[in-house]
Amino acid sequence: MVTPPARKVVLGLYSSTLRTAKSFSSYNFRNYFVRRTKDTFRGMQAEQDPIKFSQAYNEAVKELSVLRRCAVMNQLYGGERLAVEEQK
Repeated sequence: MVTPPARKVVLGLYSSTLRTAKSFSSYNFRNYFVRRTKDTFRGMQAEQDPIKFSQAYNEAVKELSVLRRCAVMNQLYGGERLAVEEQK
């Protein structure tokens, strides 16, 4: 019997993933990963099968580690700000 992760754990993963997605310095990457994160977790929320839910959760954990590494690289080598971004 597979027990799905607790709601608090999933919400923690969601907030960590969303925070990491928002840390990209590139506007396009940042918006893409924020949108993708929200879509992924909406799909997990709709999942009824505990086995598929656990698999989706494990995949999201793996994606978070990749996303963190990509965000660091993007912050190091981020380009100029785009015209659609606020100029500070």
